Parts: sequence; C-alpha cells; structure tokens
Amino acid sequence: MVPIEVSGLRKTYPGGVLAVDDLSFSVDEGEIFGFLGPNGAGKSTTINILLGYVSPTAGSATVLGQDVSGEFAPTRERIGVLPDGYSLYDRLTAREHLEWVIRTKDATDDPDAILERVGIADAADRRAGGFSKGMCQRLAFGMALVGDPDLLVLDEPSSGLDPTGVQELRATIQDLAAGGTTVFFSSHVLSEVEAVCDRVAIMSGGRLVALDDIETLRDDLEQSSRIRLALESVPESITAELSQLPVVEAVALEGAELRVDCHDVAAKVDVVRHVDERATVADIVSEPASMEELFNRYTGDVPDGGDSSGGGGGGSATDDDGTGDDRRSSAEVSV
Repeated sequence: MVPIEVSGLRKTYPGGVLAVDDLSFSVDEGEIFGFLGPNGAGKSTTINILLGYVSPTAGSATVLGQDVSGEFAPTRERIGVLPDGYSLYDRLTAREHLEWVIRTKDATDDPDAILERVGIADAADRRAGGFSKGMCQRLAFGMALVGDPDLLVLDEPSSGLDPTGVQELRATIQDLAAGGTTVFFSSHVLSEVEAVCDRVAIMSGGRLVALDDIETLRDDLEQSSRIRLALESVPESITAELSQLPVVEAVALEGAELRVDCHDVAAKVDVVRHVDERATVADIVSEPASMEELFNRYTGDVPDGGDSSGGGGGGSATDDDGTGDDRRSSAEVSV
C-alpha cells in the first residue's frame, strides 16, 4: 500500500482563489518526505486535504488506502499530526493531555513512556500553561505519537526547540521511519529538511515545481553553487575583477579566503584559472548548492527561517495560501 497518493489535485476557493493546481505525487512507506514552499504556495491546503478536512475541487488523494473524500475518520485515527499553530490546554498537565488523547483514540500507550521519549518526563504533572515554547512543542509531538501511527504529518516540527531538542526530534523521526512509519515533513527550516528527508517536493504558486532527492535536484540545476579559494596573499582588485566575469554570480572576501558563487561546473574552472594567474592559491574547496539556494532557484523566493508560533494557548493559524482555513489544534488533529 502506498501511504500517500495524490493525482491531479486541484483546490479552488470561493472568489476564484486557486490554492492547489494539478498536484501529483506519491510517498513511499517508511519514507521521510519533505514538503516545501513559500507562504502562499498551497502547502497548508494540501495538508488539510490529506487529513480530510478540506475537499478537493478536482483530482484525488488517497491516504493509507482511503480516499480522503470518503469516510475518513477511521483512517485519521491512524495518522499522528503535529500542526503549526496548535493549541494546548493551559490547565491540563502534560500527562493529562496524553491521557485524553489515549482515551480518545482508544489506544493503550503509557503516557509516561511517551513523555520520556519526547524529553519532558520530569514535567509530567506540570500544567501546560507554564510550559516554555519548546516544552509545548515536545508535548504536541508526543500527542502525535499516540497510537503508534502509520503516518506522521509534521508541520514546522522543530519550532521553538533548542539545538538539543532539534537533534532529539530528528533522531526520533528517523527511528520511526526505520520502523516503517511514513513521515510527511513540512518546514521552512531548510537545514532540518536537508538533514532528515529522503525526498523533497517543492511547491510554488499552487503547483509542484520540483520533486526528487536533494542531490538529484542539485544535479538537475547543473550548478555547483560555490567555490572557496584560500590565497597566500590577496590582490587588491581580485574581487572587482571576478565580479565582472559573466560566469560569476557573487564574490565575497573573508580574510584571505575568496567565496565565489558560480553559474555551473565549467564556471569553476574559469574562476580558478583567473585567480591562479593573479595570486597563489593555497587551497580549493567546492561546495554544493545549499538547500536555501535550491529553494530560491526553484521558487524565486527566500525562506524566512520559519520559526513559526507554536506555544501553548495559541489559537488557530491562517492557511499559508491566504484562504483563511482554520488550522486544527493539536488536540483536535491527534484524534
């Protein structure tokens, strides 16, 4: 069974707002699938369709073998969701949040074991209203894990986490995927996407503009992005000269090291030759395109870092395509 199968998906809202246009992709079992795009790309509408909260205008979407347009509630119980813009209940403790979700899903999980897994076991009996943003994020992630879901949908999962929390989240996601859980991972934190995802889909303007593993996307762009040249001494005019080369996009000097952004692989040779004729090159390091550069080239946009709100007590968030769809709270989407 293919966990997610989307074919020719289209969603138009009243007033002619086209949020998703002819979207097709599939996600394999046990895959960590990155889902990217700038604000307004249609990511949130797509996620809401996959969860059965929004009906498509055309096309189809099948999740865990069930058409999302049919009776989807039983299938939703097999999905764990950590949404962006969730809400927690200030007066409930961490344990009470989990016990509520466990009862609602008719699951048999041990709440203390889940709290231990997400790193807040010592706060089990504290009310969520006093939690930091990172603790709220850990608790919401724990709620998504209730019932050992076959599919995890994570929207900005690292929001509010410190570096240790991010590493622990990443390790947990990878462990789950290794055990067969499929992970649908949407984030603006592109370094996290690059670190954890097997493949990525990039949306722009409601359409899919790229779909593959990151290395293949780099190769398809036919660019090596950046080259660093360590010089024994730096000629005065070297940056100005390199900037005039048609094969060069940008030049920066950091001490005795030149950082040059090139158009393609052949451009690197021209840059090295040009510099070598004017200075002694001590070292050369070629850097592949970063995830940020790939994102920018495919979408024409620059992500903002994506540290979205996700603390306890917050309300629903606006859909990123501007349609104003209400996001469900973490408690709502976990059941």
